[in-house]
Order: sequence, then C-alpha cells, then structure tokens
Amino acid sequence: MAAAPARPHVLMMSEITADGKLTLKKGASSKILMKYMAHETEILLHETRAAYDAIMVGANTIRIDNSFLTVRLVPGKSPLRVIPCSMADIPLDANVLGPDAPSLIAVSERAPKDRVEAIRAKGVNVAVAGKDHVELPLLMQILHDKYGVKKLMIEGGPTLNWHMLHEKLVDEIRLIHLPFIVGGSDTPSLVGGMHINTEDEMIRLNLKKYYLCGSNLVSEFDVLYP
Repeated sequence: MAAAPARPHVLMMSEITADGKLTLKKGASSKILMKYMAHETEILLHETRAAYDAIMVGANTIRIDNSFLTVRLVPGKSPLRVIPCSMADIPLDANVLGPDAPSLIAVSERAPKDRVEAIRAKGVNVAVAGKDHVELPLLMQILHDKYGVKKLMIEGGPTLNWHMLHEKLVDEIRLIHLPFIVGGSDTPSLVGGMHINTEDEMIRLNLKKYYLCGSNLVSEFDVLYP
C-alpha cells in the first residue's frame, strides 16, 4: 500500500457561540462576534498564528471579513496566508493581497488567465491545485513540498471546515467559546457541508484539554479518523 502524500499538521481554530454559530447571521462578518473575545483570548489567537507556518481561510470569508490574517498582538512572524479560490475571483483590493505578509492563492486550471495574472501583478504567488476546483489534498501536498509548510492553521468558515474534515485533513481543533446564543436556522455554524445519513459518518473527537483564557472557555480536541 502506497504511503499517503506528506502534508502539514493541521489545526482548526475558531470562535463559536454557545449554540455553535460563527456569526450573527448569514453574510455577517465574524469580526462582530470576535470583538467580544477576552483580550487574553485575542493574544492566544495571535500567538497561535505566530507559531504556525501558514494560515488558511476560504475565499468567501475574505469577501465577507476582508481579514489581514497577520500577527499583531505578540512578537513573531506572520504566517503564509493561503486562500483556496478556484476561479481566482478574489477581490483585488483584499487585504490578504497586500504587502503585510506573503500570500498564496490556490486556483484551478479553469481559472481565467486574466484573473490569475491580475493576482500575480500584486506580487502574490498563485498555485494551480486541481482541474475544475481546488483539490485540498493536492493543495496540502503543494504547501508541504513546495512551500515548506509543516504546520497549518485554518480559521475557515463552515464550507472550508467541512471540506477539510471530509478529506480527513484536520488533526486538531481548538475552539474559543463565546457566552452568547444567536440562533437562526441558516446562521453559519462551525461545519457546513452535506447532511450525514447515519451515526457512522460522524467525525469523532477526543477532548484533550480545556481551560479558561481570560473570561473565555477554550477547548482542544484531537480528530479521530477510522
């Protein structure tokens, strides 16, 4: 049996409300809730970024939040910013295309050449990682082999989180619990994607640590795959 391709160790890190939501409502920025994190927890987030080689979020998160994804509250180097964007339609004024830290936009072979060249003209690297859409296992291999990424954190929305878990690419999960309930049947939660049919399809976790960071509960899990 052939060995699996080398890939980075992956940590999923996110803030969630008590009812598992990421935002106030569909289309709202997660920054609205993040401003209620304790300062100590903000520091934990930036310390984590500084400890990792790369950080990844989905293109839709960039469109909504327009995050910088840099290290700001603690000493340390900002990680490589990785954005899967199959059709290279990331806004050209997005903060992640700025000079604050290196970035890599992952696209598919179908991405229009003019969009790809416009991204490259900003001084940003582009990697082709799939024919019709970005294939995350291939992207993980590219990050490991070509960019030397050994540790990757994802601060994704529900779509990226689901695809990474579905592809069995997440090793750890760290959750910052916010003491709010926001409700909403279509409010984005930690993991989106397709409904499962049986309990056999549940992704199982092992709780390994929990602690207070300022006024926020933080829980840490290992992801258990069959």
